[in-house]
Order: sequence, then structure tokens, then C-alpha cells
Amino acid sequence: MNPGGRAPFVLLGDHAGREIPPPLKGLGVSAAEMDRHIAWDIGVAGLGARLSERLDAVFVAQRYSRLVIDCNRDPARPDACPEISDGTPIPGNVGLTPADRLARVEAVFRPYHDAIAAQLDARGGRPVIVALHSFTPTMNGFARPWRYGVLHLEDSPLSAAMLTRLRAEPDLQPVGDNEPYRMDGTDFTVPHHAHGRGLDYVELEVRQDLLADPTGQQAEAERLARLLPLALADLG
Repeated sequence: MNPGGRAPFVLLGDHAGREIPPPLKGLGVSAAEMDRHIAWDIGVAGLGARLSERLDAVFVAQRYSRLVIDCNRDPARPDACPEISDGTPIPGNVGLTPADRLARVEAVFRPYHDAIAAQLDARGGRPVIVALHSFTPTMNGFARPWRYGVLHLEDSPLSAAMLTRLRAEPDLQPVGDNEPYRMDGTDFTVPHHAHGRGLDYVELEVRQDLLADPTGQQAEAERLARLLPLALADLG
């Protein structure tokens, strides 16, 4: 979306969609389960589209479900095509052969990451990666208190600046520092594209109740369109 955007930010949505290629016959997962967070990052498609417009930034969004193949995982990892997700069996992922997995890499994973690389190449200079994710308010019986989270390794000045900016927003408290997830060996997108090019980045997790409808998505897009340039300016 908006590939000619002039902003330095390259917005990414690893789990923005929940389509399943027709030959996979829905992976044997019900429509109700496909509405859940196990299939996609709820609200990220709308958030990214609105933020792209507000910032005049490109947004590269994966339209296929993370249950087909998780584009924020090394495809060699078993959980890239999970057999169970948050207690829900995924019958279409049971007993996959190496050829089955390779087909998903070639059809879904590789084109997405090639599109990201093409946008970074087209910009030249030092673009900034903004990875957008959302998280379910309750997981494994635990009510997550955070409204936003900033995920990072110890190498991202922009992440630190954005964490400070978010923590100054009175209606967002608490904001998690590497919560509700840590950026670690399971993440693929930011390490691959940002570290591989020496680029700064920020990976944002937004609680899904904030993005439950277009009104919420617009409000959070307006917030991030205000804070991201300020955080970048904080770095001089």
C-alpha cells in the first residue's frame, strides 16, 4: 500500500490477513476460530492502512493467515506451521512433508519478504522499519495489563525513544518494555531486515481491544502518526 510514500517509515504487517489458499481447504479450522487471534493480528490491517495514509508511508501487509505459515518465524521452525495454536488443533498442518512446507514458503513467505526487501531497496538511504502487531487481552487465563508493548533487542535507539513517548501518554498506561512478548530467537522479520541492513526499527504490539473497530483503529493511527515522527526527531 502506498509504495511511493515519502516518509522514512516502512510499515510492516506480518499477520495482517487471514486468507487461506483454496487448495488448503481452510486447514480444517472453523470460521469462528479463524476470527480469533490465532489466525491473524486483529485490527492491524486497518491500523496499518490508516497509518500509511497519515504518515504518507508504505505499508507491506501479509494477507495470508499465520496458520498457513507464520511470516515472523524462520520457516525451518516447527511452529512456523503450527499443529495447535492456543489450544485449537490445526488439522491441515498435521503431518506436513518437507515439500508441503516448501510450497508454503514459496507461495506465501518468500514473496512477502521479497516485497519488504524491494521497498527497502527502493528507498535507499536509511529507512526505518515499523513492525505492527496486536495481542489478545487474555492469554492462558492471564489478563494482560499492557495496552501497548515495544519489542526490541538492546540495539534500537528508536525503540527506546518510542517507549518513552508512549509512556508519556496518560491513557495508555502501562506500556510494556518487551511485554507481552520479548524479541528473541523466535522473531524473524526485524532481525532479518533491520539487522541485516544496519537499520533502526521499532516493533509495536497494540492490545486488540484498542483496534476492535474502525474508530479505534483510526484513533491509534492518529496517535502513532503523531508519536513516530517525534520519537525519530528525539534521536537528532
